[in-house]
Amino acid sequence: MDLLEVKNIRKSFGELEVLKDISLSVAENEVISIIGPSGSGKSTFLRCISMLETVDGGTMSYCGEAAVTEKDGKSVYADKKTLEHIKSYFSLVFQNFNLFPHYSVLKNITDAPIHVRKKDKTEAEKEARALLEKMGLADKADNYPYQLSGGQQQRIAIARALAMEPKMIFFDEPTSALDPELTAEILKVLKELAAEKMTMVIITHEIDFARSVSDRVIFMDGGVIVEQGKPGDVIDNPSNERTKAFLRKIQSAE
Repeated sequence: MDLLEVKNIRKSFGELEVLKDISLSVAENEVISIIGPSGSGKSTFLRCISMLETVDGGTMSYCGEAAVTEKDGKSVYADKKTLEHIKSYFSLVFQNFNLFPHYSVLKNITDAPIHVRKKDKTEAEKEARALLEKMGLADKADNYPYQLSGGQQQRIAIARALAMEPKMIFFDEPTSALDPELTAEILKVLKELAAEKMTMVIITHEIDFARSVSDRVIFMDGGVIVEQGKPGDVIDNPSNERTKAFLRKIQSAE
């Protein structure tokens, strides 16, 4: 079953057309990496599918439920109650962690399950501690974000996303704010999640990681999907000149 189906999505900021007729489906247990140059529309696309931005045209459905339909060429969003329910299907991990600085690590993870999902506090804390164990941070429950490294903060952010028991997680360049050593920590966690069949859409500039973990790689440029397919095809044997030029540039910078 497709957990996400996006058709003909369009998004402009004023005169600037950022997304031009993008269609994409994400199947259950699938890991998709989105690569492409800065300004290609990757982050805007992720913000649209996670409903942080509204789209101008096109349709979106999650787990078979319509979040956005189209009428007279314009997108129409479902009612507030439907959207709140649909948002429970996914979690989002940001590049800059976005932890609450005045909350302990444990409260950062349990706050939404308790207040949004109405989960029992004792149960939520038990699950949060299990997630901290999984992230290798069992001893950090009472710490505050400023006491943690960037890599540790990002692992907390991933634990927070998992605590909502989503059907899929969107990652917006989860390693871009980290140095290489800490990047390796996060990529290891993502590989473990992929092995556990977590459905993920990951914007990344880590090409080797995209090759090793993805079922499908999408190359975006200029607000469109230029090329998509198996990692070995898109990364190692691209057919489009724009994809080839982008990968050459990345490889020469390494």
